[in-house]
Amino acid sequence: MFDTDVAHTTKDGPMLADSATRRAYAFASLTMFLFFASWGIWWSFFQIWLTSPSVGLELNGQQVGTVYSVNGAVTMAFMLIYGAAQDKLGLKRHLTIGIAVVMTLIGPFATWVYLPLLRSRFMVGVVLGSVVLSAGFIGAVGLYEVFAERLSRRNGFEFGQARMWGSAGYALVALIAGMLFTINPAINFWIGSAFGLALLLMHLFWRLDDAPETEASTTASSPSMKDIASVLTDRKAWGVIVFVLLSWTFYTVFDQQMFPDFYVSLFSSATTGQRAYGILNSVQVFCEAAMMGVVPLILRKVGARNTLLLGVCVMFVRIGCCGLLSGPVLISVVKMLHALEVPLFVLAMFKYLNLHFNSALSATLYLVCFSLSSQLGAVILSSPLGHLRDAIGYQHTFNLIAGIVVLAAVWAWIVLRPDSASQNDVPADSTAEQTDLTDAVTHPVEKEQI
Repeated sequence: MFDTDVAHTTKDGPMLADSATRRAYAFASLTMFLFFASWGIWWSFFQIWLTSPSVGLELNGQQVGTVYSVNGAVTMAFMLIYGAAQDKLGLKRHLTIGIAVVMTLIGPFATWVYLPLLRSRFMVGVVLGSVVLSAGFIGAVGLYEVFAERLSRRNGFEFGQARMWGSAGYALVALIAGMLFTINPAINFWIGSAFGLALLLMHLFWRLDDAPETEASTTASSPSMKDIASVLTDRKAWGVIVFVLLSWTFYTVFDQQMFPDFYVSLFSSATTGQRAYGILNSVQVFCEAAMMGVVPLILRKVGARNTLLLGVCVMFVRIGCCGLLSGPVLISVVKMLHALEVPLFVLAMFKYLNLHFNSALSATLYLVCFSLSSQLGAVILSSPLGHLRDAIGYQHTFNLIAGIVVLAAVWAWIVLRPDSASQNDVPADSTAEQTDLTDAVTHPVEKEQI
């Protein structure tokens, strides 16, 4: 290993370091862009596809809840496997390549297998679909985010700047998804396959400098299975999990399972509503991409805990206003709060976990404490909330969810630890490493290279 200060004194040191950082940033950014484009082109209209009587399956609320519940259950299994495996792999691409293969197959699977089964043998289609959707997309989003975040820590760029391109990719495809959906929803799935193929080829053939690639082969930085399993017995980790269950879980059910069809119902015709939703979704995600660059400034100013609390407040306002207001204009304005809420939660969660836990377990921590716990809630809540929506309507259900988010804010205020307490959690034998890694999301610095 050689010190970065030495590299700065050599003739080619600074340019080599800058080149490595630029290549790693480009790789992480394009990974985010292609993954979210492949997912968003069909996922942004998935709930409408399930419920639409004209171009979809015309499922009722309870059936839609069943689809999301089973998806959530299978996703949890994949998240546990992905988190533990990627922590052992470091920055090797075995998993990212395998997932990209599944993404490439989404078009033929949805057209020739998933759709016919949901119509003829509903539960068989639900179970088989949950495996494919979870393995390739729902359970993989956290892994790709962790991969990019770890790459950012090794190469000295901000994760938020790379994650921003994921939101940009989602926004671009959402802009055309509504128009394509009204023509034929199958087009959306096939375009998802095309983006998945591009991601597969990139991860197969794009080579980075040696430093990131050799991290996984460094046994000192590779956590043991005992370390990974310890996450599930950590009291502080369970404090985060309960917070996510009361907040992000309910929001996920609200935003994915209920809001799209609710929004479309505000218009005189389903076709008009679907196209309007596609445009609104695209504008919102473009704003979300911009906020990915702004939220790190908020993190520096107020810290990870307070940023998460701010995210809960924004969540309450968005859900609560959807329960109280009416009309497509006002609801469209409220929808734009999503652009602030997602960066507040995602970036602050990475920062909080890196501050208070072992950064070598970043994949397991993020997937278990954030992604997996939100899916656990989806498994438990999707069917009951879908049934409740059928019984009392969208807006009364939204009001109930908003009340639960208030409880999440109270829990977070009591349980989540301030940033200043992070040094108390650093093991004695890893102080130097933790000091180097904890500020990586919002204060990137140049790392040593192997």
